[in-house]
Amino acid sequence: MRILSGIQPSGTIHIGNYFGMVKKMIESQNDGELFAFLASYHALTSVKDKESLEKNSYEAAINFLALGINPEKSTFWIQHDVKEVLELYWILSNHTSMGLLERAHSYKDKTSRGIQANHGLFSYPVLMAADILLFDSNIVPVGKDQIQHVEMTRDIAISFNHAYNKEIFTLPIAKVDEVVATVPGTDGAKMSKSYNNTIDMFTTPKIRKKQVMGIVTDSKELNEVKEWQNCNIYAISKLFMNEDELANLRTRYETAGEGYGHFKQTLLAKIEEYFAPYEDKREYYLNNKKEVREILEFGASKARKIAKTKMEIIKDTIGLI
Repeated sequence: MRILSGIQPSGTIHIGNYFGMVKKMIESQNDGELFAFLASYHALTSVKDKESLEKNSYEAAINFLALGINPEKSTFWIQHDVKEVLELYWILSNHTSMGLLERAHSYKDKTSRGIQANHGLFSYPVLMAADILLFDSNIVPVGKDQIQHVEMTRDIAISFNHAYNKEIFTLPIAKVDEVVATVPGTDGAKMSKSYNNTIDMFTTPKIRKKQVMGIVTDSKELNEVKEWQNCNIYAISKLFMNEDELANLRTRYETAGEGYGHFKQTLLAKIEEYFAPYEDKREYYLNNKKEVREILEFGASKARKIAKTKMEIIKDTIGLI
């Protein structure tokens, strides 16, 4: 079974990325053949600065390695090192209807929030389809907001297979962890760099504290009982606390005398405790970027062999001699 996951290196990886996809990605190394990549071409839809993209790409690779990606056990690369994906992207574009792309929820949501509309953003699902279909992926772990893109990938694959009357592409299945499919941000909306509501995994104590203390709450005073049911602090705390700790936190909400700042301090301590074990390994890779680049190139060499073979089959099928 082939499992494929990708993440954009468009900024510091935040806890929404981690619990929504990265954690599952790393754990899936024990479930099947994992293909994990940094989606550098996808990142161009939002990053237009050379230094930022280079920095973010290294940072994302380092974070993945620190958190447990094993380059011997999985295939781990950066998207632009396997050019076949762009070749397939164009071929699939000719089997993708405009209506299908116009129905994409992600495109509508991003443009409604002021992100500039362009062809890259509009055709994002086709490039994602190429990522998935190039490696005959069986399972694609995603958040709820990406389920539609996997369904679109299936539609594109079916269209291609039907056009040439051959089962060229494997139809992928989206896998969603319903418990943490959508991680709430500091404002209660889905945590996203685009919405500026993130809490970073690896950052300075000062920045992390500012992010956590910026979680939006209601205006209840110290001497008032608080409602944990719809509180952003409690929703994020569920990612880091066991049931006994959550029960204690609920009791604190229901007992007057503490403010939301106290609950935020508790959450901050739990976040720091959770990611502390990965800091040393991350520090090692930060000081050995040449080794990081070599790991990515090793992964790309494995991915290219598979991609080259697949593209030969596709070209033969469509008549590119």
